Amino acid sequence: MSKSGYPMLGQLNPLSFLQAFIVQSIKVAGQFGCSQEHDRVRYIERMGLAAASCLETAARAERSLPQDMPLNQEQYASLIVDIKNQIGGEFSSTSSGAPCVRVINHRCPFGEAVREAPELCRMTSSVFGAIAARSFGYAKVELRKRIAANDGVCEVLVYTDPAVAHEQPGDEYQIKNGQVYSSLASTDDQIQQALVSTRCTNNLSNRASQQRARARIIAQSTAMRAAFRTVEIVAPTTASAVISGETGTGKEIIARAIHALSDRSEKPFIAINCGAIPESLIETELFGHERGAFTNAYQVRHGFFERANGGTLFLDEINSLPIAAQVKLLRVVQEGEFERVGGEEPLKVDVRIIVATNENLDLLVRNGKFRRDLYYRLNVVHIHLPPLRMRPDDMSALVDHILRRLSEKHHHPIRILSSRAWKQIFAYDWPGNVREMENLLERAFLLNTGEIIDTVIEQEAPQTMSDCCSLRALRRQKGDIAESRLLHESLRRYNGRVSDVALEFGVTPRAIYQKVKLLGINLQEYRLDDSREPLT
Repeated sequence: MSKSGYPMLGQLNPLSFLQAFIVQSIKVAGQFGCSQEHDRVRYIERMGLAAASCLETAARAERSLPQDMPLNQEQYASLIVDIKNQIGGEFSSTSSGAPCVRVINHRCPFGEAVREAPELCRMTSSVFGAIAARSFGYAKVELRKRIAANDGVCEVLVYTDPAVAHEQPGDEYQIKNGQVYSSLASTDDQIQQALVSTRCTNNLSNRASQQRARARIIAQSTAMRAAFRTVEIVAPTTASAVISGETGTGKEIIARAIHALSDRSEKPFIAINCGAIPESLIETELFGHERGAFTNAYQVRHGFFERANGGTLFLDEINSLPIAAQVKLLRVVQEGEFERVGGEEPLKVDVRIIVATNENLDLLVRNGKFRRDLYYRLNVVHIHLPPLRMRPDDMSALVDHILRRLSEKHHHPIRILSSRAWKQIFAYDWPGNVREMENLLERAFLLNTGEIIDTVIEQEAPQTMSDCCSLRALRRQKGDIAESRLLHESLRRYNGRVSDVALEFGVTPRAIYQKVKLLGINLQEYRLDDSREPLT
């Protein structure tokens, strides 16, 4: 096997050929649209569901098991392990310590090239889920660790009891009218359709901005799909929301989705970047001013709150809002009224407020830079969007959709990425997230003279692919060290209170407990001075 993850010519055999062929065909199929299956992950999911039936039939025949006899958990675990190992895996069943089937794997059936197409793990999920659903009526498959995500091993948990699976992440599979159905294509499809509707209603500035917005909403990672599920739950309510994440992760798109799925969707959606407005003008922009309120105020100005009346006001970079403006904003949130600058009569307004931040608001509150009372009023629902470098499952789908949009925008046949370009995509850190990906892909699309794009990211110095892999491993190692240090510091700061630590990191307490367990941290060491939170 070469360092690139693909077999050398002398090592080529039927299995390695099929591994490389499947990975590359999935990539090309995704970029050309797969006929009506425009989303490559759903295409893979349906392939897996179809393959599961054939594989199960063959495996049962080989074991002399009746085709219509439900399997018990031991038979099921043995069957799926045999299936995967016969097509190039290194799977084994192991004790789970819970009412589920736990399988681990040290060699992916798709070879090392799966790192460039991590969404192929969806095929394992759908095969395992479909076979389980046919025997048990229900299954939820959690891909806890994956070779494709550089975890070094695959760990798959299959829950067959809905009551036990309720609190667990993963994809659900159920039998309806003799057919297996997956939960994969639900919430994000609804959000996509709603976004199309709200774009028409609110008249986005131009076609290019619509294309960028549509590209950014493409997401298949567990974290982003969890965010979509939260959007679906909170949208019909009147609750305020805080959306956190780095610049370029798609915070405004999530805000638009909340508006689009609410009963305010026919009313205005007004987006403001608080960090782009001079401090001296922020109150006038938000609340308007009366005639004669100051020099050159020759007429009444209606602020953003008045213009958004009945609809949704999205305040991006809320962390940069001055304290004086925070006081007025708090009054609007609490009382639903405000006064224009220079005005004396309160004005009533019905506006849903969604805010976004690229800084930790909890830390700003503790440092006295953000009002605590306003923070608690706004932070009814918290949606965190992880950076693109933490979402390898989203990269392929994003690249495919961006390239298709570029093809439409520039009236040019679709261009596809070479294997080298794909390696660059997955080796790069993407500090600018999706926005940077769009810009770099557009530059590569325009400067490329052929139909295959060979380079997306220009390197300052030539690097071999082994260098890229080493850099990726080094970045991951440094990231793990930094994450561990930050977690220890946070636990020490909060005396081991996991709920407070989770709030600071913008994740669930369960995620913190999992990380604590993975790093072997003893919470009792941090809880010597505080016993308010019980050990679990």
